[in-house]
Amino acid sequence: MRLIKEKVITDENAKVDMFSNLFASCFYIGYFPKASGTFGSLFGVLFFLFDDFKRPEILLPSIIICFIAGIYTSKVMMKRFGDDPSVVVIDEVVGMWITVMVYLFFSKGEYGIYTLILLFFFFRFFDIVKIQPAKFYDNSKTAFGVMMDDVIAGIYAGLSAFALVYIASVIITHT
Repeated sequence: MRLIKEKVITDENAKVDMFSNLFASCFYIGYFPKASGTFGSLFGVLFFLFDDFKRPEILLPSIIICFIAGIYTSKVMMKRFGDDPSVVVIDEVVGMWITVMVYLFFSKGEYGIYTLILLFFFFRFFDIVKIQPAKFYDNSKTAFGVMMDDVIAGIYAGLSAFALVYIASVIITHT
């Protein structure tokens, strides 16, 4: 478990098309020298500043499209940067979106800025710790695995955050 991964080019001759580079790195956020995964997750949070993005008919297709495109672009980036390259942060964006989607599903669509902050920290925790099966996908060294370990982390984060908020609200209302 490394919080800061060094950006290493493993194959100088491998070509990366502009779309794959822009998409997988989320407009070069992945090239930040430190904490690119954290900044990628924050980029994912920014979408929820627009109320319409939380609507299922917008959020779910966005997740599916970016997940599929993330697999393709991650595979391209892996040829140049090796397994699970730190320049690829689209997986963090998708994982963050899944975190919010899972939370919204159970909370009936309610959240505020403090909830988004909580969801962000829960996602970063589960993304870094990699509880099974996330660790399995992380170790698979495939483009699908790059994306899938963050999907699992997002599910864990959304469920855990909802449980915490629910338990806290029950305790507060019964005191």
